[in-house]
Amino acid sequence: MDLFQSMSVYVKVVESGSMTAAALQCEMSTTMVGNHLRALEQRLGVQLLQRTTRRQRLTEFGSVYYQRCLEVLGLVADSERLAEQTLDEPRGILRVTAPLTFGVERLAPALSEFSLQCPQVKLDVILTNRRPDLLESGLDVAFRLGHFDQSNLIARPLIDYTLTVCASPEYVARRGMPLTPEDLRQHDCLSFAYPAGDDWQSVEKQWRLSGPDGEFMVDVKGPMLINSSAGLHQAARTGMGIVMLPDALVEQDLRDGKLVVVMPDYQPPNRPMHLLYAPDRYRLPKLRRFVEFAMQMWGRP
Repeated sequence: MDLFQSMSVYVKVVESGSMTAAALQCEMSTTMVGNHLRALEQRLGVQLLQRTTRRQRLTEFGSVYYQRCLEVLGLVADSERLAEQTLDEPRGILRVTAPLTFGVERLAPALSEFSLQCPQVKLDVILTNRRPDLLESGLDVAFRLGHFDQSNLIARPLIDYTLTVCASPEYVARRGMPLTPEDLRQHDCLSFAYPAGDDWQSVEKQWRLSGPDGEFMVDVKGPMLINSSAGLHQAARTGMGIVMLPDALVEQDLRDGKLVVVMPDYQPPNRPMHLLYAPDRYRLPKLRRFVEFAMQMWGRP
């Protein structure tokens, strides 16, 4: 068996905690993972893992060998990146992360165009509302909403992420149309449950709106708090209440009349958005071309 592949499989087994989990990550059968481990142990003449039906544990040598595998595979990856830099055509795997709603509604539809421009680049896209560390997670580039504290990264400003307050026509017919922010106190307002540490976590209880007569902080309440923009969107469409949602998610429904803008003279604040990447990675053609593409699509004018 290929030694480097066997070393890669062994690292996955150690990091994932089981051969089954490693098989999923390596896109191979559990039997093949076991074959790679046995091939390594036979080649080395030393046991790497002590395995039972319930758990696995590294042997003393297995722990040392795992660290050496990381070093060797890292050198191999660095060598491949060095070779990649000499190529004019972008190629290789590009790992991208983005917030869930932006990723589904904006990024994913645009990626077909990028793939046409760079057919040798394979995209590995992770959509999550968490904020993974680029360097620790092995990511190449991130779309990031709100503020961030990773000063060791390049941050390219993108157009702001805008929101709209809206409701279904059925809800408005049943409960009436609020005319001012204060009117929201008498309505059912459905809120998004922002994760702990998010700079918009306070929006769950108070909506900030700006209009011709100033800025308002309104205490809102309603029948539901949910940590899914898609779930919030569907609840609004069924007439459950008033929502504050990203334009990317509701603009088609607004055009089709399935949702209507509430208090159009009062706007929620925009969220800043940036494209983040490590400065030493920008020399890679695959990342450079993606950054250029993203800035053309969503960069500030």
